[in-house]
Amino acid sequence: MPLGTLERSAPPFFKQGPSALSRLAAFSALALFLMVADTRFQITGPVRQALGAALYPLQWVMFKPVEFARQGSGYFQSLQDAQAAADAASQKLVAVAQQAHQAEQLAQENIRLRKLLSLRDRLQTPAQAAQVIYDTPDPYTRRVVIDQGQMHGVEQGVPVMDESGVLGQVTRVFPLVSEVTLLVDREQAIPVLNVRTGARAVAYGDPTAEHGGGIELRFIQANADIREDDLLTTSGVDGVYPPGLPVARVAHVERRADSAFARIYCKPLAQVQGVRHVMVLKPLGENLPPRPEPAPVVQNKRGRK
Repeated sequence: MPLGTLERSAPPFFKQGPSALSRLAAFSALALFLMVADTRFQITGPVRQALGAALYPLQWVMFKPVEFARQGSGYFQSLQDAQAAADAASQKLVAVAQQAHQAEQLAQENIRLRKLLSLRDRLQTPAQAAQVIYDTPDPYTRRVVIDQGQMHGVEQGVPVMDESGVLGQVTRVFPLVSEVTLLVDREQAIPVLNVRTGARAVAYGDPTAEHGGGIELRFIQANADIREDDLLTTSGVDGVYPPGLPVARVAHVERRADSAFARIYCKPLAQVQGVRHVMVLKPLGENLPPRPEPAPVVQNKRGRK
């Protein structure tokens, strides 16, 4: 192509338009005008509403995953909080139940201690309080160990009772503790008196009876006047138990035609299982009057007695 035919002007790519500063000023003025016009005449309100309506589905779709993520995290967090609250509530409930049970035990123990104190005031025989430490491990005997021993003035053979009646007898004494054989032990016997009839008898331990043991009256005639619910107290003829202490009530009277003796089962009034506080009586011999001195022997004039 001949050189004379070439265009002498610069290509459109290299053409120089308005300067950048002039364009910035023009666009800034236009923006300012639009803002003032929108503020005064609200000319862009319909445009914004149309754009918002057109973009709302896209916004809803884009926002749903974020909302689901927030709801999921909130659900799991609320579930953990609920589980933690349930665990705390159950622990608190257990603690309250334990406190209520302890309060009930303390109330029952307080009632029994008050009864023991009132019993000591009513007894004519001196007594001292003691606490049961544990039951003996021998399965063939019914014995308990108390926290009073030889150093506390406890002697072998003295009676032991709780707030309801005679519980047993001290059979072994150690320096700091003592062993008490309960009335329901098979080797234990106690003289009793029927308050209604005044008849005396001997009650023997019966550990095989219902509810952990009882006592049995033996060698009672089949036609003897004895009924259920008769009260039995200590007779005092043995010199060990003071008279008048409550022992048991007659629970069942069994009269057989083939036997001359009746079988009489009694329920002890004392708590033979789970007792905690007892009263140890002083030896009955300390309260007995001294024996009278023997009368002097008078001799006759012949020197004979």
